[in-house]
This record gives sequence, C-alpha cells and structure tokens, in this order.
Amino acid sequence: MSDTTLQVLINQAPHTLPTGATLADAVALAGIQPPFAAAVNLQFVPRGQYAQHALKQDDHIELIAPITGG
Repeated sequence: MSDTTLQVLINQAPHTLPTGATLADAVALAGIQPPFAAAVNLQFVPRGQYAQHALKQDDHIELIAPITGG
C-alpha cells in the first residue's frame, strides 16, 4: 500500500484512488449514470455531499441504481 493511494471497494470490486479522493471521484471512476444512490460503509450519502465526502482506506462504496418494472 502506498501513502499516495487508497484501496476501496466499489460494488464489491477493488479500486485504487488517490489519497484525498472523494465519493465524487469514486462515482466518476465507476462511470455510473444517474439515477442512482450512493452509500459508504452502509451509510447513505446525499448527492449534494459527494464532492465533500472524503474516502478512507478500505471504504466500501455501494452505487445502487433503481430497478424498474415489476
């Protein structure tokens, strides 16, 4: 592990981000398109806080898109 990178899980897949990365950076890396909801370590994060939500080593990020139909 390096002091300049973070290892995180995005939807159970390992990813490397730079130290100081935010949830917005993780969303951009994942390439998911709205609408979706985001949670870090099972805690919902409102869309307006993605750029301020700093990530930490080994955070578990879930990006969940709604499923339509029935």
